[in-house]
Amino acid sequence: MGKLIAVIGNTGVGKTSLVQALAHKGNFGLGIEQHGSRPFQYLFKTDPQYALANQIDYLLLRAEQEQSLRMSPQPGLVDGGLDLDFYMFTRLFYTRGILGKAEYDLCARFHQFCRSQLPPPDLVIHMTASPETIRQRLAARERVNIAGSDDLTLLDSFLNEWLATLAPEKIIRLDVSNVSPAYTEVIPSLRNQIISRLGLDAGTYDSGYIP
Repeated sequence: MGKLIAVIGNTGVGKTSLVQALAHKGNFGLGIEQHGSRPFQYLFKTDPQYALANQIDYLLLRAEQEQSLRMSPQPGLVDGGLDLDFYMFTRLFYTRGILGKAEYDLCARFHQFCRSQLPPPDLVIHMTASPETIRQRLAARERVNIAGSDDLTLLDSFLNEWLATLAPEKIIRLDVSNVSPAYTEVIPSLRNQIISRLGLDAGTYDSGYIP
């Protein structure tokens, strides 16, 4: 069974860019959020009645991605993932009154069932950045943003509550406030940390390994 690494953080922090940069430099499988191709994302942006369908679609997508990545011998990377979609975004929509209690409970049951069938990530990379950095990145995005800058503080609180339940040795902290969008300054060190934390063979993992 392949190892799974979840790159998590607040909306707009740069999760997708980081997993793509890591995958480009190393031998990783990849599970991406796929904003542009999700069937309910644009509908939800304009009509809250699609909130439940959108969340179930994302939770199912993430579970399918994990299942596929676990079947590969190479480590897999996901930008956010099953747990982040539930503990951060589903909670946000419930707190904001976009999802009702029965709808939230359905998402909770679905998440719990998926997690009972799939082991949790072996490693979590927690990305952080200053609020100003995140606001700038959100403003520069050319895609649908369901959560925005007004939600950053609340999302951080949800994220930190979930992180507090994880073993510290399973978390890599990464502040990207002053890092370029390509992450060239941090990729070598981060890749080495992944290799060390997951007990990968650095000599055979990939030819681009930087000691």
